[in-house]
Amino acid sequence: MNPYLEIIRPGNAVMAVIAVILMGFVGHNFDLPLILGLIATFLALGGGNAINDVFDVKIDSINKPTRPIPSGRIKLKIARAYALGLLLLAILVGGIISLMVRNIAPVTIVIGACILEYFYARNLKSTVLIGNICVGILTGLCFLFGGVIIGCKIGNIQIIIISLILGFFALLMNIAREIVKDTEDIEGDKKEGAKTFPIVYGKKPSAYLAGALIIIDTVLCPLLYVYRIFSIIYLIIVIIGMILFFFSAYSILKDQSKENCTKISKFLKIGMIIAFIAFALGSAI
Repeated sequence: MNPYLEIIRPGNAVMAVIAVILMGFVGHNFDLPLILGLIATFLALGGGNAINDVFDVKIDSINKPTRPIPSGRIKLKIARAYALGLLLLAILVGGIISLMVRNIAPVTIVIGACILEYFYARNLKSTVLIGNICVGILTGLCFLFGGVIIGCKIGNIQIIIISLILGFFALLMNIAREIVKDTEDIEGDKKEGAKTFPIVYGKKPSAYLAGALIIIDTVLCPLLYVYRIFSIIYLIIVIIGMILFFFSAYSILKDQSKENCTKISKFLKIGMIIAFIAFALGSAI
């Protein structure tokens, strides 16, 4: 893969774009501002992933030497300029969107996300719980960004409220998944001097916290049908995801081994994809 494409981790960036697309289904709107929103989201997440590699160059030179910077395929200075350029371009596109919808909210969200990504990569990633919360916030902001674009354009605050609710669901589940991933990586993180929640408080308390967040998020899922945000189709599909979520919570409480955490992380990701499908079909049908 081209190193300039590899460093932005397009697969992860596409997942963020999907969250914005989902708000298009919810709001039944795919006009130009939302399309530009997809571009801004991809640029911002890509820039965030690139700046993360810039700050992680020493660690990656030991643990992941094949990545673009430690492998020498991209020079550090060029990678830094590339990352900052992507973030600035994302802000520019966000500004254009704000002009189109006549509201400062979209560009404000983009600026806030870019600043958070920068400080997450520089200072917050390896801190106790704060780094996990940052990832959750960034994921939730993708839903809010799409909802704000559509809500401002058509003058419907209900779409923005729904995007906040969906963003909250994404925030909780992603914090839980990040804690599981930190538990999985605890040995390597110790060698790097990181101070993640599992390192500071141990695997069992981490399992209780992750499990509690997963259960809370899962129990609340049916409310999106009860309050008529989504149709019965949503409820039918999301039950599959709920089963995966409940199993993941049970499994992490029972076993915090590296191998099991790897499986749980994958189960949570699959469950979130199923939930995304439920959001889309539950709003479209």
